[in-house]
Amino acid sequence: MDATETGREKSTAYPWLVVAILMVAYVFSFVDRQILNLLVAPIRRDLGISDTQMSLLMGFSFAIFYTILGIPLGRLADSRSRRGLITAGMVVWSLMTALCGLAHSYWQLFLFRIGVGVGEASLSPAAYSMIADYFPPERRATAISVYSMGIYLGSGIAFLLGGLVIQFAVAQGAVTLPLVGDVRPWQFVFFVLGGSGIVFSLVFLLVREPPRDGVGVLGSRVPFDAVVAHLWQSRRTVLCHNLGFAMIAFCSYGISAWVPTFFIRTFSWTAGQVGIIYGLTVMVFGCLGVLFGGWLTDRWRREGRTDAALRVGICASSIAIVGGVFLLADTGTVAALLMVPSVFALGMPFGAAPAAILEIVPNQMRGQTGAVYLFIVNLIGLGVGPTAVALVTDYVFASDQALRWSMLIVGTVANVGAIALLAAGLKPYRETLRRLRAA
Repeated sequence: MDATETGREKSTAYPWLVVAILMVAYVFSFVDRQILNLLVAPIRRDLGISDTQMSLLMGFSFAIFYTILGIPLGRLADSRSRRGLITAGMVVWSLMTALCGLAHSYWQLFLFRIGVGVGEASLSPAAYSMIADYFPPERRATAISVYSMGIYLGSGIAFLLGGLVIQFAVAQGAVTLPLVGDVRPWQFVFFVLGGSGIVFSLVFLLVREPPRDGVGVLGSRVPFDAVVAHLWQSRRTVLCHNLGFAMIAFCSYGISAWVPTFFIRTFSWTAGQVGIIYGLTVMVFGCLGVLFGGWLTDRWRREGRTDAALRVGICASSIAIVGGVFLLADTGTVAALLMVPSVFALGMPFGAAPAAILEIVPNQMRGQTGAVYLFIVNLIGLGVGPTAVALVTDYVFASDQALRWSMLIVGTVANVGAIALLAAGLKPYRETLRRLRAA
């Protein structure tokens, strides 16, 4: 396919259809990983575990293999069918989600959550690479932001679905499934999600591989040590970018994991109430934040601010620090209203950040570079964030009722760190981009 045909394809609606399909897959992945956040109380009760053990199910068990396997799967995305890779991964993580419904002990659930992470590791590196080939640089942040809306749509649906299922279970009692027998409400949720994901994976038959831009520059395969060498040349840029956005993820995942429990413990809300109100807040304002962050990044880039994505991250963390005041509210209604700016702000970088890191590498390194970015962001954010809040609650305050202070401390420290790192990376990022364009 020549340059004219490539440009014609990018100007049609088909690339946006691909983004929409990828976004729905991302929705499924986030529903599967976030549903635990609303099911803390029943799972703790049935398995007899602490907040810290629960946090390991929320983050660490999922994140450890999700982050490690992301790099070899990112390498496959740079040289093999990205559509096939995503489809296989979705079948695996959906099957493992369904198996979570069969867990009768903490360690069984822990192992199945590892399996969910293994499957989901295939998605984003391949998706970033496909989107980067379908869209030119000045539109990539917006396109990746639309894909990244899956984070907030998925999280919101997880809370809504969890809340509705809990309400249904209270009214109907135990659920009986063929071949399985009686299951608890939280187990039933996993069966529904896993089966739905397997069915949706068939939609990827509609997706075709985009042509890889710039393949002739470096060939079809690039050794991983060449990727490492390329990133090492711009190590200050890469470290400030990845660690800065990882600290935002640390705050986002750490706080969101415990928001439902915060409302339940502090204001005596039911899980159903929290699921509906927090789910809608995340779906509406989180998605608006992601879209706004991508739009703002692309606009600033067109105006000549090549470090736009890092600036968006700094703005997001600054707003989130102030927005943390919702944790000090006296009533649940006031807290829910004051939470909106934080949800909006923490969504802003999720499309801008990956678009920025893909900009400083050749095409054949995008999958692997995206995987390295996801490794750092998710290991720190998803793997450590929820547990950091739990550790402060369990071992600093030693009181379940001190959860609001744990969340406030962790969130503030994380955002201050993000601002410092991203500010330090502004000049190096501009210089790296200038050097690559000159070369």
